[in-house]
Amino acid sequence: MNVVQVHTTVETHQQASQLARQLVQERLAACVQVLGPIESHYRWQGRLEQAQEWLLLIKTTTEALPRLQRRLVELHPYQVPQLIALPVQGGHGPYLQWVEENTRAEDSP
Repeated sequence: MNVVQVHTTVETHQQASQLARQLVQERLAACVQVLGPIESHYRWQGRLEQAQEWLLLIKTTTEALPRLQRRLVELHPYQVPQLIALPVQGGHGPYLQWVEENTRAEDSP
C-alpha cells in the first residue's frame, strides 16, 4: 500500500479548516478530516498541560509524505507540531487509488 494517514492537531477550528484546505489545494493530501474539539494532555517545557484542540486526519501517499511534512511544518502554528504518519495496511481499493490520484503533483502523469 502506498497510502498513509497523517495526524496533527491545532488550537482552533479556523486553523484546522485553513490548514486542511491548503493541503488539499496543494495536492499534498487527497482528503483531510477535521475532528474536535478534543482534549489533549501533554508535557511541554517541563509542565503538565491540558488544552482543547482540533485533530486533522490527513490522507496522503508515501510519495507525497516528504512534501507534506515540509509544508505542514511551514504552515503549522505550533512551534513543535504533532506530525505522525501511519501506514494504511488495507482498505477499499478504489478509495486508495483515489488518494493516490489526488496527491500526485499536477505535472505528474
